[in-house]
Amino acid sequence: MNYSSYCCSVPASPTTLGMEMAIFAYRLSRERRNISQTEILEKFAGAVGSYNAHLAAYPDINWLQVAEEFVTSLGISFNPYVPQIETHDYMAELFHAIIQFNNILMDFNRDIWGYISLGYFKQVRRIHSFVLLFFKGVILDMLTLKPITKAGEIGSSTMPHKVNPIDFENSEGNLGMANRGLSHLSTKLPISRWQVNEASMLEDLDNTWEVLAEPIQTVMRRYGVPEPYEKLKELTRGRAVTKESIREFIEGLDIPFEAKKCLLNLTPCTYVGAAVELAKNVAAAVSLVNGAKIL
Repeated sequence: MNYSSYCCSVPASPTTLGMEMAIFAYRLSRERRNISQTEILEKFAGAVGSYNAHLAAYPDINWLQVAEEFVTSLGISFNPYVPQIETHDYMAELFHAIIQFNNILMDFNRDIWGYISLGYFKQVRRIHSFVLLFFKGVILDMLTLKPITKAGEIGSSTMPHKVNPIDFENSEGNLGMANRGLSHLSTKLPISRWQVNEASMLEDLDNTWEVLAEPIQTVMRRYGVPEPYEKLKELTRGRAVTKESIREFIEGLDIPFEAKKCLLNLTPCTYVGAAVELAKNVAAAVSLVNGAKIL
């Protein structure tokens, strides 16, 4: 079916309906591929991404390897560099790909709306959720279901003959609303607010001995001490926690001597898990991401 194409709202070189539909089919298939190829990432690195509690309880285990094997066994990719939560960069990539898919659909809706306004397409019946269109007298939807009109539908309060292209208008509006939400999430989720001031950080650490509640209760779990979380909650929550009160608590634990010694040697400043090792190895990790090896 041949007809005049339109460019900048004026007639342009002739084309075919098949060609115009093929353009949308190709564009949508590319974006569908981009969506399906987005790499879904996850973490298993503890509260702040450095395996702090993992190493406090089981210091001889290669937690980076264990974490990667566990996450990949679930059919998703492993993110080795994370803070408290997975960084959501992949979500931003996915949302942007969906936004572009939706943009193409909005373009399709506007084209169909324009063809209807030119009289090229005529809406005649509804088949469930499908809209039948005529193109110069030739039906486009060849479904064999029995056509039915939508009971109670009104195109105009004063013009009974009107059949508005409401499906395409609603689709365009819904896609626009979806894109706004996806755009907000794609720029909001990956962003962290923290900045670094070393002196302030060290001072803060020295005043936060309660952070050692995590490794203590994890080690208590390892050795079967009853109610470890509840006991640390009682010790730390809503109370001033000092080096002395933490050490007194550790001394009273019924755990092996070596485990108790390791806990007594911990300070807020040294309880960093594998953070140092991870930071030193980031160049190798980045090279793997970029498909190259650092010599």
